[in-house]
Amino acid sequence: MVGKVVGKEDKSFRLLRMYELLNRGGAFEKQKLAERFGVSEKTVQRDIDDLRAYLAEVHVTELSAAIQYDKAKNSYSLVRYEREWLTSEETLAIVKILLDSRAFPKDVIERLIEKLTGQVMPEQRDFIREMIKNELFHYVPLRHGKNLLSPVWELSRLIENREATKFTYTRQDGMRRDRIVKPVAIVFSEFYFYLLAYPADKSNDFPAVFRVDRIEDISGTGEKFFVPYEKKFSDGEFRKRVQFMYPGELERVTFQFRGDSIEAVLDRLPTAKITNESNGTYTVTAEVYGKGIDMWLRSQGDFVKDVKKSAIYRS
Repeated sequence: MVGKVVGKEDKSFRLLRMYELLNRGGAFEKQKLAERFGVSEKTVQRDIDDLRAYLAEVHVTELSAAIQYDKAKNSYSLVRYEREWLTSEETLAIVKILLDSRAFPKDVIERLIEKLTGQVMPEQRDFIREMIKNELFHYVPLRHGKNLLSPVWELSRLIENREATKFTYTRQDGMRRDRIVKPVAIVFSEFYFYLLAYPADKSNDFPAVFRVDRIEDISGTGEKFFVPYEKKFSDGEFRKRVQFMYPGELERVTFQFRGDSIEAVLDRLPTAKITNESNGTYTVTAEVYGKGIDMWLRSQGDFVKDVKKSAIYRS
């Protein structure tokens, strides 16, 4: 239990503690708070007025939060309007995606979900937790068992700073090697986070691919670098072309597709375009990096015919 805090110099502390309590969904009575901090009720009222003024300033455009007095309970609480909270529908969808990704150890996924449900209107939190309880109980994380939040953040920071990066990488066969690269993107695909990076000692036209869970001892070298083709297309355009986590050159692939869902093809290949359609057969063209497209095309069986590929050279 927190003891009394005495002294006019503690106003900032009082305001922070009051706001922290309110922000967590708690409430307080003016008299009890005055006794706790060793001040008068008038002082607490001035603190409440200061917090209200702060909220009015930071939420002036949306009027999305306010401190309200509940006469029946004789207490003050922070009321957030709907736009300030995640809706139950939004939270459930995000949680489902997190669980299906299997990207984090169970303790991390539980912590993330608890924080997410804490952003829902208080009366809806228990309902959502009950809805996902069984799925969370049977959650199976990936075998590497690593918490990748910190390495993903550190690599993203180095990417943003355009700083050459060194790390130790363990290959699938267990061989370890120190690498220095020019990192350009972090992507998530089919259970894993990947780092896309150009070798620092080569002038490749295409990036190498590294699984983040196999990367250790990350540090920046202090050396800045130029991203190949960054004037040609943005990071968003770059990511559209890296759908399969295999290194390789940028290529244009054209094929005939006759199957149940052309929509699934267009969703799988963000750069895909339909150039022709005749009697349910679509001519599709797309730009992709790497050889993974070959594996995907083969997986489509007789739905895909007449595959043609050509290299794309960027100046």
